[in-house]
Amino acid sequence: MRTPIRHRGVAIALLATLSLAACGGGGGAPSDTAAPSASTGPALDDTIATGLDAPWSIAFADGAPLVSERDRGRVVEIVDGKPREVGRIDGVAARGEGGLLGIAVRDGDLFAYLTTATDNRIVRMPLQGAAGARTLGPARTILTGLPAASIHNGGRIAFGPDGMLYATVGDAGRPDDAQDPRALGGKILRMTPDGARPADNPFPDSLVYSLGHRNAQGLAWGPDGALYASEFGQNTWDELNLIRPGANYGWPEVEGIGRREGFVDPLQQWSTSSASPSGIAVVGADLLVANLRGERLRTVPLAATATATEQYHASLGRLRDVVRAPDGSAWILTNNTDGRGDPRPGDDRIVRMRGR
Repeated sequence: MRTPIRHRGVAIALLATLSLAACGGGGGAPSDTAAPSASTGPALDDTIATGLDAPWSIAFADGAPLVSERDRGRVVEIVDGKPREVGRIDGVAARGEGGLLGIAVRDGDLFAYLTTATDNRIVRMPLQGAAGARTLGPARTILTGLPAASIHNGGRIAFGPDGMLYATVGDAGRPDDAQDPRALGGKILRMTPDGARPADNPFPDSLVYSLGHRNAQGLAWGPDGALYASEFGQNTWDELNLIRPGANYGWPEVEGIGRREGFVDPLQQWSTSSASPSGIAVVGADLLVANLRGERLRTVPLAATATATEQYHASLGRLRDVVRAPDGSAWILTNNTDGRGDPRPGDDRIVRMRGR
């Protein structure tokens, strides 16, 4: 959700001047840091699934896909191209942008980030049975008390190459929390699979891994272990960030590239009208970025992270997630049935990119 930002006049002037300078000066509005190509690229190979209801995240269990459905609070598996219910998670309170959000799988358990009537939290549940006939065992809560609202819930969870669980937590409409190291809102968190603080976290006695985030919704690691995150800005710039432990990414003091001491600038910024970057994935030598409002997929070469190309502009509608499938291909999850899109026959769906 985009709401009026409390910018300071000097910061706005500085950002505008720097952005125009990056574009060669002259009149007109600041442009994105990466000039987009035409909407071409790999063709869609085939449709993996149809009939999904406000889907949010894809995870794989023994090579088989699982999908979270935000508003129904349920997890489904894909069987013969259709969703089959694995289970519904108790306590999900779907309101606005909240509900059942990110999911991840590790050691036979399903981890889920969900909104309740009072907070956001992370739970883990045993995955029972074989693919095509799975069920969920009893949920065990590993983290509670994350700020929740109808907007800015964050919600992406993923296991890093270090075996730790990472989670993006939005500012829940309280921007100042993002700069408060004691608050969990506006952060990326890092924890053990049981929700405990790893001994090597950057802040003592804290799950906080990085701060100064508004509403990060994508996490992915490069082959070298580098962590990338996508983030919704407010009314000006959305971001792609390289995440370093203990670093501050500026919100609400800075949106986009600010070149201000003490804050880390994004690798790229995009106008909010062309982006709303959600799920991201590293596939081969590229970082893929799914965009909601922008209704396109961006491809960012890991060897040149200040550049990007675009595919599928408006051909699939809103894109919520992109993942690397076990066979190495890239799967795209649409998000047209969440009340903000224009559903097409068969939506929502998962499609596979040819050549990925």
